[in-house]
Amino acid sequence: MPAASTPLPLLDHRLLVVSGKGGAGKTTLTATLALWAARGGRRVMVVEMGPKTQVPNLLNPGHAEVGYEGAEILPGLHVMRADPFAALAEYLEIRIGMRPVVERLLEFEGFRQLMQAAPGWRELITLGKVWHLEQMREAGAPRYDLLLVDAPATGHGVRFLDVPRVVASALRSGPLRANSLRVEALIADPARTLLLPVALAEELPVRETVELVERARDGLSIHVDRLVLNAVEPAPFPTERNDLDERLASLPGDLQVQGLPPMATLSACARHLRRRHELNQHYATKLSHATGLPTIQLPYLAGGVRGPESLEKLLEPLAEVAE
Repeated sequence: MPAASTPLPLLDHRLLVVSGKGGAGKTTLTATLALWAARGGRRVMVVEMGPKTQVPNLLNPGHAEVGYEGAEILPGLHVMRADPFAALAEYLEIRIGMRPVVERLLEFEGFRQLMQAAPGWRELITLGKVWHLEQMREAGAPRYDLLLVDAPATGHGVRFLDVPRVVASALRSGPLRANSLRVEALIADPARTLLLPVALAEELPVRETVELVERARDGLSIHVDRLVLNAVEPAPFPTERNDLDERLASLPGDLQVQGLPPMATLSACARHLRRRHELNQHYATKLSHATGLPTIQLPYLAGGVRGPESLEKLLEPLAEVAE
């Protein structure tokens, strides 16, 4: 296993857990990583945690909703939606067999209400499914070369990853403890698993990401060795024209150039782009200093993320620096 000072290439892990504040671009990053890995010949499974899958439509617009059973969205690229009750049914069938009995049990409203009130079981059974996917083999080789988990938003994501440790420490014996220990071993293995935080280069997301990294190091035992900053405003001007906004501001305000807005408008836009870029770089530096980790910067897309064409614009800068 490589030393901690020599990070594995990003796609050489078996499990990537993408986490961050809501709206930071977790799902976009997950889809981009999945596309990159599949194009490189890896067999990929994306596990989405939300009530509806979003990755299929990002990668293959118009694709039908995907459920727990999963679907192949592109060659070698599969997506599934985590469903705790479906995972529980699968687990019980493996443990005790008798599928009709399991189905009747899960249809019983009293049982479902009891499970709804029980803390931590959804997280544990979902992570157990991820462990099962990692263990699956075909012809002696892993069925999936890479698992990508689009984890819950930062706060809940921390609790989500901590459940196996909490359960294992609370029990002395039994299958639940054994299963928790297996899941915890996967999460804590830096040769297999990496936490990949994603944030916007702004004050609150950066602060929450610093807290996430600290928690990962101190309590979660999950490896983190790099960060992703999403929607970073690129340098607006070429190096030789770095003062373009000032030059525009020095021109007469009533100067008109056919096909262009007034000089004052151009100057204001240029000044805004410069300030936005400088603000993003300020928080990028702050994040690196606070965590001691390198950052991967993905560019801001003015048109938003609308499908494969948008992901293509993120794929190249990601692949260039993420190894």
